[in-house]
Amino acid sequence: MINLENFFSATRQTGLIKHHATLRRALVDHYENHEHGRSQEWDTTLARMPAIEVAEYAFDADRISLTLPRSTDLDVELFRSQLKTFMPWRKGPWQLLGIPIDTEWRSDWKWNRLRPHIMPLADRKILDIGTGNGYFLYRMLGDGARLVVGVDPTRVFLYQFQLVQNLLPTNNAHLLPLRCEHLPAFDYFDTVFSLGVLYHRRSPVDHIFELLSFVRGGGEVVLETLIVPGDVKTILVPENRYAKMSNVWFLPSTDALENLLCRAGMVNVRTVDVNQTSVEEQHATEWMDFQSLNDFLDPVDSSLTTEGYPAPRRALVIGNKLE
Repeated sequence: MINLENFFSATRQTGLIKHHATLRRALVDHYENHEHGRSQEWDTTLARMPAIEVAEYAFDADRISLTLPRSTDLDVELFRSQLKTFMPWRKGPWQLLGIPIDTEWRSDWKWNRLRPHIMPLADRKILDIGTGNGYFLYRMLGDGARLVVGVDPTRVFLYQFQLVQNLLPTNNAHLLPLRCEHLPAFDYFDTVFSLGVLYHRRSPVDHIFELLSFVRGGGEVVLETLIVPGDVKTILVPENRYAKMSNVWFLPSTDALENLLCRAGMVNVRTVDVNQTSVEEQHATEWMDFQSLNDFLDPVDSSLTTEGYPAPRRALVIGNKLE
């Protein structure tokens, strides 16, 4: 079983210590008391993976790379099969001990779109909601963040993160297998990211207030979500599914989203990027062989989803919490 004590040890001398008891209870209630059907398989595979520390690593390149020491023998095919035990690999790309992992998402494209617009991350304390396997956490470390904490309830992503951590020297990246609604109001982090979460929340207003409760006064909230064309009054609530997803609840126009963020009390709100998601950015691969974006679009008109809604378009909106 994965040991999460590193997080508590690493944050014992920080302002997060007053929330440790709350987080421990949340982990018991929402993680430890809910066994996943594949946990034993994943635990066994993780325990048998190479017990080595990489010679070099790069967090500041598009493909996060961990390099095998020259004098170390590695059964490459065995290692590849072990990595595939933890499919699907959705966020990346990665280069782990010489093995390229081409993930469903070119997450580096998203990072490159948002990076010029956010406050520099050097020496900042970061919280990433819905972090997935931690790809963005390492990009944040690569930009000099002091502490990066991700939360994501998906078990396989936690194992992907842990196998990478096992190959690295001690660092300040941590992933907690929780949902953001399980977290206390930290009022602590300098920057809070919510990338691709808002449209999955049944109550988007509550999510925005949650984000504001996590960030300190004057801190920055970086929000990326699906949007639709329209004016300040335009909000799409799909009748059933959107792009074959049943858990999509809320797709606003950028004007409606900015208005909502301002109503919630955020200041300096601005849309800094709008991007039509392409099948080059999101697609099935050897490492994520389920359906992906190409299967979600109308086969005749790719500007529409299979349900006839506008095809996925994502906006990046940034704002600050009042001092």
